[in-house]
Amino acid sequence: MNDTITVCGIIATEPRHLVTDTGIAITSMRLASPSRRWDRSTSTWTNGATNWYTVTAFRSLAANVHKSLKKGDRVVVTGRVRIRTWERDGRGGTSVEIDAEGLGHDLAWGISNWIRVPRHANEHSAAPGTSPTIDPQTGEVHGADDGAGTDGALADGGPVQRDDLPEPAEAARHTEVALEGQFAPPAVLPADLGTGADTADSADPDDVDAAGRAAA
Repeated sequence: MNDTITVCGIIATEPRHLVTDTGIAITSMRLASPSRRWDRSTSTWTNGATNWYTVTAFRSLAANVHKSLKKGDRVVVTGRVRIRTWERDGRGGTSVEIDAEGLGHDLAWGISNWIRVPRHANEHSAAPGTSPTIDPQTGEVHGADDGAGTDGALADGGPVQRDDLPEPAEAARHTEVALEGQFAPPAVLPADLGTGADTADSADPDDVDAAGRAAA
């Protein structure tokens, strides 16, 4: 399945970073997407259901996520969605996993500082020894110049493309390793995360959508 999904939510666990035996950097985390609604009968905000996702980033995106995001951050993620059926210790269920193609802070809830990681515009066809390399564990860039490609054009790595993601079956195996087999999401949203209520509750109910975000 190669369906793509975009989700706004809260990082509910500290991102777990590892590097496989084959050198692929992986960062995985739980993402909670809670909903809030305005109860007109009581004139108060109430919490709705929370959808849970397992988000996994690979390669340079994994390194950047590891250095940029933490538990409690509001983020937007887009990527390839996968449904997993699992059984463990007499329990079973399904989990929704996202192989991230893009992942970053949700600026509807705060301010973020951008630090660009330079890459060659045509990284796969650059001459040997001319491309900067990214350490999968630290995210450091080695051998980078001023960000210009061989033709002098501004180099921009751009978003992770479909070809940069592992095959779905391989991505599923990597996610399983990162989760250590713990597929069941938390029963409730951890209390220390909150729901962004201060922001949502300060807005006019007519201008806030079902997820508690101020409408455009």
